Amino acid sequence: MTGRLAGKIAFCTASGAGIGRATAVAFAREGAKVIASDVSMEALKSLRDEGVAETHLIDVRNTKSIEDAAKAVGNIDILFNAAGYVHAGSVLECSDADWDMAFDLNVRSMHRTIKAFLPGMLKRAETSGKSASIVNIASGAGSVRGIPNRYVYATTKAAVIGLSKAVAADFIRKGVRCNAVCPGTVQSPSLDARIAAQAKTLGKSGDEVRQMFVERQPMGRLGTADEIAAMCVYLAGDESAFTTGQTFLVDGGFAL
Repeated sequence: MTGRLAGKIAFCTASGAGIGRATAVAFAREGAKVIASDVSMEALKSLRDEGVAETHLIDVRNTKSIEDAAKAVGNIDILFNAAGYVHAGSVLECSDADWDMAFDLNVRSMHRTIKAFLPGMLKRAETSGKSASIVNIASGAGSVRGIPNRYVYATTKAAVIGLSKAVAADFIRKGVRCNAVCPGTVQSPSLDARIAAQAKTLGKSGDEVRQMFVERQPMGRLGTADEIAAMCVYLAGDESAFTTGQTFLVDGGFAL
């Protein structure tokens, strides 16, 4: 790698698997000091071998957990928010509990981390003379494109885009940028779990359900977590210093 994030400190959520893990590793490989977090320390165990500096047990649904982490970590240059959950179903299958859980994990978790880490990011930006960067994982499902049976998930991910734009507008002259990345369907452990659940519901094989996901991607394949991480590296670094409040599709043509 080329040291694109050398000298920067990054705090990452949902680093145990999938896009979260790939991005934490990519940040480390590009020279950042990475503090990786997850709700499971077991999932974080091997990240030190990938160059990640620290690992923390963090529950992004718990405000005190986030506030304690921000105090322990100190000022940072990069905040990467990847925690989320995909609920299936239409409005008719969405209970109040589903709604509350989806917004708490997919949206309010980002509110918590941004509110806790932003003061330190502002100080870091002032000291370094370079912009700090918040990168939020949104989705191709939501304000970008309507997807069947993703009612509450798509609603939360549209909210993530709105949140990102609001933060960007508020701090555009204060040294902090905020952007959202919108992946298409990406191979990950969470996708494997959804495929298994859907196969059981539909009475189909796992391979048949996986092919359904592949066929809805115009490129004819699933994305990889590393492909999403590459965009996150760009947005985290100084190359994107003139970029804020934007959504970036890494979706294999999903939105076409």
